[in-house]
Amino acid sequence: MSLSRRVLLGAALLVLAVIAAMALFPQLIATADPLRTDVRAALEAPGPAHLFGTDQSGRDVFSRVVHGAGRSVGIGLLATALALVVGLIIGALSGVAPRPVDAVAMRFNDVLMAFPEFLVALVVVAILGPGPVNVAIAVTIAAVPVYVRLARVQTRTLALAEHVEAARILGVPRPQAFRRHVIPGVLGSLSVLATIGIGSSILAIAGLSFLGLGPTEPVPEWGLMLAGGRNVLGSAWWIAVFPGIAITLTVISATIVGRTLRARAEGRDS
Repeated sequence: MSLSRRVLLGAALLVLAVIAAMALFPQLIATADPLRTDVRAALEAPGPAHLFGTDQSGRDVFSRVVHGAGRSVGIGLLATALALVVGLIIGALSGVAPRPVDAVAMRFNDVLMAFPEFLVALVVVAILGPGPVNVAIAVTIAAVPVYVRLARVQTRTLALAEHVEAARILGVPRPQAFRRHVIPGVLGSLSVLATIGIGSSILAIAGLSFLGLGPTEPVPEWGLMLAGGRNVLGSAWWIAVFPGIAITLTVISATIVGRTLRARAEGRDS
């Protein structure tokens, strides 16, 4: 790996570490109450008193960005983890299922993959209704097809591997050989894909929240903060710009780390 790529990876890891600290220990980083309103301090520009300024209600934007990390990143991680587990189960079962069952499952999966993930999530939220839980479910459903496809391919490949065949010859029952030698390999491949998928999930959640389908006011959440500042960009740009920067840095950093892990897993220089 070249020096420039090492520096880029290090910067991405540093950003993710800061975001993780914001999500886990928001009170230590931002002491101001993110829900406290002060009309007299409304729309104050960034300064010593308020590093990121204040919004229309006089709430501290820095504190809201810091406290919003837990929800934005947390929902993204939850959706990605659920998509990985569901995709692993469906893909692995499809990989060992009879050909007609596998064909039907993959055709349905292909139909879902034909649509953009955000559009699928938007349709699911429209059916289930708004709310953070429904947003997580929607993003999970939208992301599952990619994991299903990879899990199926990896299951079929590993099922024919020499060490699996050797275990079968030695008398290891098929379910036990599958559980010990196939599932761990499939899970490893899906985990690498999930590091890239985290960024996509966070972006999708922010988009749904921006449309008013996620958490509601006064909850601090990055996408919701973007929506709250879009009408005052000309006079109070900081309300939308700082949560937008947080989303951008998080998504880019997660993607850089994910692509690096995938390149290493594939045995090539990242």
